[in-house]
Amino acid sequence: MSSKFTYTINTVRFDEHYSPADDTRLTTNFANLARGEARQENLRKAINMINNNFNSLANWDNPQKDRYSVELDIVHVDVDVEGNGETFPTIEVLKTSIVDHYSNKRIEGIVGNNFSSYVRDYDFSVVLRKHNEGKDHFSVPENYGELHGKMFQDFINSSAYEENFSKPPVICLSVSDNKTYHRTSNKHPVLGTEYKPDDTSLTEQYFKTMGMKVRYFMPANSSAPYAFFFFGDLLNDYSVLELISTLSTMETFQKIYRPEIYNTNSVAGEVYKPSLRNHDHSVTQVVYDKEERARLAIEQGKWCEENFIQKHENTLKQWASDIASAY
Repeated sequence: MSSKFTYTINTVRFDEHYSPADDTRLTTNFANLARGEARQENLRKAINMINNNFNSLANWDNPQKDRYSVELDIVHVDVDVEGNGETFPTIEVLKTSIVDHYSNKRIEGIVGNNFSSYVRDYDFSVVLRKHNEGKDHFSVPENYGELHGKMFQDFINSSAYEENFSKPPVICLSVSDNKTYHRTSNKHPVLGTEYKPDDTSLTEQYFKTMGMKVRYFMPANSSAPYAFFFFGDLLNDYSVLELISTLSTMETFQKIYRPEIYNTNSVAGEVYKPSLRNHDHSVTQVVYDKEERARLAIEQGKWCEENFIQKHENTLKQWASDIASAY
């Protein structure tokens, strides 16, 4: 079934000169770094961390650990739901490219990595909050996240995505701090040891509506597992260098934003329970405003409600009903 929605893709290079666009979510990892007096130093340090992480993981035929560098492009996706040329910013992800300085080759990486969405802000900061106001027990409303999930899958199956990217996306996120993870005997040469949670999380359920599966791996030099959301076969559909590009990028962001989990002085054991109250950790030299991030998430959710959900309510409901059988 063909979609009635039209998607437009634009890319912006993420480097020390990056400045967020007006319609970029300011809570997005890369946008948060690019603000304030220390913005250029923040960006320079983060990019240096990514390159160092990459070379540490891709250590074969790389004696000086300087063979590779990672180029990052921010992929900005707009959607036209009415067919009148008026667009709304739907998602932003990162696209990695690998530069091999020994062979002077540029190697395609993975699209996805980070995941930014105004509609997700609306679901988590508006819908979920309203549903649980005044209730003793937390619950999830019926059909929660379905519109977002259908729109994401529609974009992945669109001609715009096919024309710009050769493989499905991989999203790499932090583990949930309210779940317990158990180490398995399965081990990947790059992603490391696989862990499995004792129960599903709200994030897992949300990404499931987007058509994505999840696996958890802890690389050899990391202190905790990462959640990898993907389509298809994560371990066989992507090359080793592609996987390293995602891991090195997102490991850097998580060390900055979740040092309590990913920059700790102890390593996850056979049974692992993440905690954001873990004080035995080190902070990076990159400035990050957590309080602003929490406040802006609510503001962004309300902005999405007013400027997208309510504005196009009838169109979105009809589209979701028409496309329900497609996915």
